[in-house]
Formats: sequence, C-alpha cells, structure tokens
Amino acid sequence: MGKEEIFSEARRKAGEPGLPLISVCVVTYNHRPYLSDCLDGILKQEGDFRLEILIHDDASEDGARELIEDYERRFPEIIKPILQTENQYSKGKTNITGIFNIPRARGEFLAVMDGDDYYCDPRKLEKQIRCFQREKELVFCFHSAKVLLPDGSFGNSALMRPYRGSRILSGAELVDRRGGAPFASFFFRREILETLPDYYFDCPVGDRPLEWIAASCGKSFYLDEPLSVYRFQHSGSWTREQGEGEREKKQRRYREAMEKSFLEFDRESGGRFHPEIERAIGRLRFLSYVNLRDFPEIYRRGNREFYRELSLRDRFFLQFERRIPGLYRAMQERFGQGIG
Repeated sequence: MGKEEIFSEARRKAGEPGLPLISVCVVTYNHRPYLSDCLDGILKQEGDFRLEILIHDDASEDGARELIEDYERRFPEIIKPILQTENQYSKGKTNITGIFNIPRARGEFLAVMDGDDYYCDPRKLEKQIRCFQREKELVFCFHSAKVLLPDGSFGNSALMRPYRGSRILSGAELVDRRGGAPFASFFFRREILETLPDYYFDCPVGDRPLEWIAASCGKSFYLDEPLSVYRFQHSGSWTREQGEGEREKKQRRYREAMEKSFLEFDRESGGRFHPEIERAIGRLRFLSYVNLRDFPEIYRRGNREFYRELSLRDRFFLQFERRIPGLYRAMQERFGQGIG
C-alpha cells in the first residue's frame, strides 16, 4: 500500500461516526526538520481504530507552525493543533502535554510523544492496544526504541531498552525503573490522567511523573520491541540542550528539581513507594555524577549498586576515560557519539 493510500485509509477512519479510540498527544518546538517523520508515522498506523492527533506548537521559529497548518488542511478530521504565538515553556509551563493536550483528549487511550521522535512500526499502536486487551488490569504500556544519532546511524539500543523481555511491572518496579524509557512509547488508559497531581506540574520533565501516576493506579506492561525512534542529541532535543553550555549548573538544577518532585510524589502516595523512591533518588544522583564525570563519586563505595547497573560498555568507557583521558578525548573527536 502506497503512502497516499495509507493516508486515505486514515481519512476514511476519521470520517466514521463516534469518538476516536486513541488520542496521540504531540508537543513540538523548533522540530521542523523532523516533524513530517513524526506525523507521517502516526498517520500510517494500521489497525481497526480511529485516532486523533493533538499537537501543540510552542511558538516555533523554524517553520514548524506552517508545516502543522499544512497537515491540518490535509487531515482536518485528525490533526487538532494549538499554535502558540508566545512560548509557554519560557513562562514556566514546563509540562506542556498535561496543560494543553491531555485535557482535550477524547480517546479511551492516550499516547504521548515529542515532535522530533517517530513511530517506526505501522502496528505500534495496535500492538499496545492488544496488550490492554490481554491484561484487563493494565493502565500503562511502554516499549523500547531505536536510538538515532545526529550522523544518521543508530546507536547503542540499551539506552532506550530498560528491560530484557516483555513483562508486567508492578507499581514499585515502575517507580524504581532502571534505564531510559522512550517518551514516544507511553500509552495509557486516559481515565487515569483526567486529574493530574501537583507533582506532575512541578516536575522538570514530563515523562517520569506520568509513570508515577500509572504506578499509583495499577499494573504496567513493558513490550520489548523497538516500535519508535528516539533522536539522541539532535538539534532541539532535550539531550542536546542538557549537554550544552553550563553543564554542571544544568545538571545540578535538574537533579535538585527531580529530587523535589520525587519527594512530592512520596508524600502524595502516602509513602507507599518510599523504599523505591529513596533508591531512585540515589540513582538520579549517581547518573548526574556519570554525566559530569565526577570519578571520585562514581567509584565511591556507596554507589556500587548503581555502578553495577551500568552496561559493560558504559563501565569500560568510564574506566577508559578515567585512566587515559587524552586518548579517550582524541577517539571521541574522531568517532563522535560512537564512543562513550
């Protein structure tokens, strides 16, 4: 089936009576080079369901707004944009998804993603729906992702593969999750997000508090398939922004804000996940030391538990950089993100 045939099928489903089954919430800011991949990946989804795309553009300056308007003209029944004229993030509204997209979602299920990532499997959403059909107590499903580097190659998949093998997760396991979970993989029963707690809006990132909400509401399922692509350190990405400028100051601010949010969640949940939250905060601090290459802290006895959680590859390159920093830097300049 060609691209236009696929889009025609999406239009046909959108024209059927009734509410959409899935609301896909997209947030974007200066993602013009990547946005077509994002929207096309959603529109190409196969399955017997209707969907809506709720996209929020935070006053982009790179032509993303005009591209969204073009998609809205072509798919008026599906694309539902909010096009800001003033940047909301700079006004302190950090979790755009919950402020602008989730409240207007109409689907029974809700998916979220950033405008620089995209679905790489045409049955991604259908596979997640099937997980909910098999496990009636599920409230949340997520999966692994491919990691796309700025040079166009695919990087270390372990970065966005938190577990080996598909499995049901308890709330405690989700709070104490190790490793990255791609935002574009998140898929919820919408009803658990109808009332968002204060810690969601106070958190400096949008993914972790959504997981905490899911942990409080029921079981989750991890699908060990790379159904989406995560852009790592591309222009406009969160990973790129965190790595530029005053890294130490950014890392400290991020760590302190996250610790505060964890403690808010601990109070909100009545201490139900207190041991897991304590461990998650310890891991957060440790990973901050890794990002800043604070080797005395990385190899401190009290951090051995978290050091062992790192992949063999990551441990090797940390030791390499620690012992032969000049050669490590030379190899990084030569091979870029392919090392370390």
